[in-house]
Amino acid sequence: MGKRIATIVGVLILLLLGLAAGGYLYLDRLARTPLDPSAAPRMFEVPKGASMRRVAQILEREGFIGNARALSIEFLLDPLASKPKAGRHEISAAMTGRAIFEKLAENPIPDDVPLTIVEGWRLRDTDAFLASQKLIAPGAYESAANDPKRFKIPFEFREKTLEGYLFPETYRVPPGPIDVNVLIQRQIEAFADAFEKPFRSEIANAGRPLRDLVILASLLEREEPTPAVRPKVAGVLYNRLNAKPPAPLGVDATSRYTLEEWNNRRKFLAKLRDARDPYNTRLRTGLPPTPIGAPSLPSLLAALRPEPSPYWYYLHDAQKRIHFAKDAKQHEANRRRHNVW
Repeated sequence: MGKRIATIVGVLILLLLGLAAGGYLYLDRLARTPLDPSAAPRMFEVPKGASMRRVAQILEREGFIGNARALSIEFLLDPLASKPKAGRHEISAAMTGRAIFEKLAENPIPDDVPLTIVEGWRLRDTDAFLASQKLIAPGAYESAANDPKRFKIPFEFREKTLEGYLFPETYRVPPGPIDVNVLIQRQIEAFADAFEKPFRSEIANAGRPLRDLVILASLLEREEPTPAVRPKVAGVLYNRLNAKPPAPLGVDATSRYTLEEWNNRRKFLAKLRDARDPYNTRLRTGLPPTPIGAPSLPSLLAALRPEPSPYWYYLHDAQKRIHFAKDAKQHEANRRRHNVW
């Protein structure tokens, strides 16, 4: 009798061990099988203080895994399993459950915020904006941008300043103070990705070096508010640059470039009369020494693809509409007609 009971108990133990092993293998298979191998990555947020069981339930509800209970049990049986970290993580239903949990145990994605660098801004304008937002110490951005050797520039570059080559757009950055070197490097790479790389062969055949295109684009950014009109304005400026002898460009915005305040009219008028100012394009021929701000892609493309025309002059009326003229006589007539002086 005693032997029979011992045998039965032994058989039961073996059955239980078999069931446990089978259950574990089943759970392990579930944890190692993706729910949807073709799924794209998505953002998932681990709630603060959530247990593994709670995280597994949310994963199942949002379609990342197929069985929350199986996954949470497996991880309860694994004392070495790392706990998910609160915050945002990029995961996919194409990942196994175990891979998802390992990903959630990594540092979460920072809660980046948008930072917009406006088209046409000078280095000093960007610096002033960043400093006003308490993101940098005043002068840090401008100082770094005037030291190009600190950065990796993926195209031929011999200028003494990065003015004009720091692409204006909206960047995602971590909240709080920013590293100006990181931001500037991103802007250089954005310029290369948006303009220099995709249009490299066209730039090489433009008949003017990249620096000339960037300088001209910076003038167009300030001269013409409507992007669609900028190629025609570029054609006028090229007519003047290519004349023999070259004619002054007459772009008044260049005389504002070195002003601390762009709209300081008194100092601007004084600049217009200063023939020694290298940025005075009324009294001097050719392009100014550097770009006068950060040109957008439409301005860069307008400089690269000017619209040929017989026009040598243009002006804007009070409604910012542009009027072209073939010669000085027609230009003066436009001045009188639209009361622009």
